[in-house]
Amino acid sequence: MERIIEEIREDLSRRIAVAADRLTDRTLAEDPAYAALLGRAELRERIHHALRQAVEGLLRSSRGLPVELADARAVGALRAEQGLPLTSLLRTYRRGGRLLWQSLTEAVTAHDRAALPRLLPGATALWDVLDQMTDAVTESYRRAEAARGDRDREHRAALLDVLLDGGVGPSAAAAAAAGEVSAAEAAAARLGLPERGRFTVVVLAADASGAPVVPVVPAGTGAPAGGTGAASAPRVLWRIRADGEIGLVELGHHPLESVRELLAPLGVRAGVGPVVAAPADVARAHRLAALALRTSPESEGPRTALLDERLPAALVAAEAELAGRLRQVVLGPVLALPAQDRRTLLTTLGTWLACQGSTTDAAQRLYCHRNTVSNRLRRLEQLTGRSLSDPRQVVELALAHAAVLQRVEAEPATRPAVPDPRASRTPGGTARRSPRRRA
Repeated sequence: MERIIEEIREDLSRRIAVAADRLTDRTLAEDPAYAALLGRAELRERIHHALRQAVEGLLRSSRGLPVELADARAVGALRAEQGLPLTSLLRTYRRGGRLLWQSLTEAVTAHDRAALPRLLPGATALWDVLDQMTDAVTESYRRAEAARGDRDREHRAALLDVLLDGGVGPSAAAAAAAGEVSAAEAAAARLGLPERGRFTVVVLAADASGAPVVPVVPAGTGAPAGGTGAASAPRVLWRIRADGEIGLVELGHHPLESVRELLAPLGVRAGVGPVVAAPADVARAHRLAALALRTSPESEGPRTALLDERLPAALVAAEAELAGRLRQVVLGPVLALPAQDRRTLLTTLGTWLACQGSTTDAAQRLYCHRNTVSNRLRRLEQLTGRSLSDPRQVVELALAHAAVLQRVEAEPATRPAVPDPRASRTPGGTARRSPRRRA
């Protein structure tokens, strides 16, 4: 093989140059990705070089030497960084291999047709060399693509942090330095968010296993929660952190309540902040979404807590010191009772509040007589010095009750015996069967 190539080297070089011209023109005409990336001169030079490298590889293989693949690896990494599809790159290599074999056979035929049988064993060797080159290109491309994906995800995460935390990250700071825009505006622009719109933030409760709750989406993109990909759903940019997951929601024309539908398939507790109109206000929405989540005890199970629907409880959650004082001043005598009595009165109060002050409905929920509920509520009034007929004092009791529930959630190790007020239990904590027959 080496002798044949040496005999036709000059003619083969001319034919390879012509093949490079043909492949360049065909590639630019048929592959928009290449046409958008490279000019004709540069592409032609790279193709010509690859064809010559294949011939050198064939010679080295015939001498028992390994094929030099450094250039192929460099091309694979470069094209991955440039964003050229791998299919385009490999298609050009395959076409180049066919043109190279055609050039070889034409050169041998022109030199000595009788020598063609001597060329045939070289076909296997040539395709082996081409396989090694394409394998090297592919492996290098995929490594570079994975590294670029990691960088893109880190960059996207840093930009989201700028918006969510209100800080200035290096990426956004560099963008902001280039023009008269804030770091938040620069970060939003990099993420493809509009300067003005309707945004909110979702904070998910941390999963006990540490596994992400939200399916991973491609770097730099947003997707509806649950990965449905529905075009009509709001766009969500997710940020996974050690303490939970955060979603920046671009609502568009969708109402804030649509976030509940987005999160329902996930089956988790979540807090949702208010709607804000500018990227600079996203950090505030994030802070308030985290506060909304704190108003939703774990005992309530999976649910989505919208801040605007839980403002009284959010007030309590926002001021830990005042919440503690509220608990002690308003419900101190109740909290000092033995565990069974404390549980009974607090559960009854919570149920009565949930039933909008209806003693009858509370009795049905607690599976006890209406008079029993009334007696418990009177005792609670006597202990606290508050009247359930005075709206202002009802507000105090409701806020104090919320403070107790939030303390239970925050301190499970020292949790007082305060079950879910919706649970159907007797004062002693023993479950009772509903007096109503099951359907």
